[in-house]
Amino acid sequence: METFISIVIGILFTIGTYLILSNQMLRIILGLSLISHAVNLMIIVMGGLKTGGPPLLTEKLTTFTDAIPQALILTAIVINFAVTALLLVLSYRTYKKHGTDDMNQLRGNENE
Repeated sequence: METFISIVIGILFTIGTYLILSNQMLRIILGLSLISHAVNLMIIVMGGLKTGGPPLLTEKLTTFTDAIPQALILTAIVINFAVTALLLVLSYRTYKKHGTDDMNQLRGNENE
């Protein structure tokens, strides 16, 4: 199962990198979001895909699930949502002001 998830992580990183290298702002934002989801999956796999009891140590239970990767991912999801919302609002405002979302046109004539 961990091998399959690792392949999915690689595919998400590949698609995210491809989207980041494009010229449109919306694709760049979607690429960043995909890479963030791939990192979340990577944290899950690094934490181990094991089943066990709750993360409470008692005398009866010998196995337990580590709660730190889950807490890290929950925090990362909330931060990713906020950053994506901010980037989408900034992209919308840029489109309304300049009339385009192409990064080459937004760069201006001084850098060409």
